[in-house]
Amino acid sequence: MGKIIFYEDKNFSGRHFECNYDCTDLMCLLKHCNSIRVESGCFMIYDQSNYSGNQYCLRRGEYPDCHHWMGVRDCVCSCRLIPMEPGSFSMRLYQRTEFGGQVMDLADDCPSVEERFHRNDIFSCNVSKGNWLFYEHPDFRGRMYLIRPGEYKRFSEWGGRNARVGSIRRILEY
Repeated sequence: MGKIIFYEDKNFSGRHFECNYDCTDLMCLLKHCNSIRVESGCFMIYDQSNYSGNQYCLRRGEYPDCHHWMGVRDCVCSCRLIPMEPGSFSMRLYQRTEFGGQVMDLADDCPSVEERFHRNDIFSCNVSKGNWLFYEHPDFRGRMYLIRPGEYKRFSEWGGRNARVGSIRRILEY
């Protein structure tokens, strides 16, 4: 199980809300969020309700203000607990939508999709094992997207604005 605490003010002060589950709308509980403490587990937070908008992966630790989780504003509107499953990781990436074109298999971290697969556009994917993060740029930088087990027929299904994927990382428990 995981536990995350959202605070209205910086440095873990003001009204707060403790959570250990997925929450589609935090704004009905807090006016804004300026600091976060993750006591256990791993969470994806979103700056819009219903798990949309910019995504940030937070592991156990303290985030005294939004800049510590790379946020640009004090708005955290939803969160999702990322289950940690022991074992192997496996995903299949595709050159085209609906699992078409060239197929690329992945079972470990990939700091540069371009260097490894000679392309950086991923239009669809099928995740059979593990939780992953897609990053917009190489070396795990830029916007991130949570990729959970399942089928993604097009990049918009994982929240991507385009098919560009610069790097991919497994979500491991630390």
